Amino acid sequence: MKLLLDTHSFLWFIDGNFKLSINARMLIEDVSNQSMLSVASLWEMAIKVSIGKLSLDQPFETLIPREMSLNSIGLLEISFSHTAVVATLPFHHRDPFDRLLSS
Repeated sequence: MKLLLDTHSFLWFIDGNFKLSINARMLIEDVSNQSMLSVASLWEMAIKVSIGKLSLDQPFETLIPREMSLNSIGLLEISFSHTAVVATLPFHHRDPFDRLLSS
């Protein structure tokens, strides 16, 4: 199964936070599943770190790549076609990162 982790689920997973359900944790840990994190989530985390809305135990540029590698979480690139789809989506999300992830 392919899994696209949103920003919160990734952060909760690497932090061991109980806000992430046991079922979600098991799916991410299952090596037969392909877990992915979007560049949009990396961008969102970097912005939140820079404005003080997200604090990490280690520098962003060290922690995130290490955790992605340790947990076999791949990177989902963003292409022009992904951004073009956003223009056609109904306006369910005001958050630009959530809108891109849903495309």
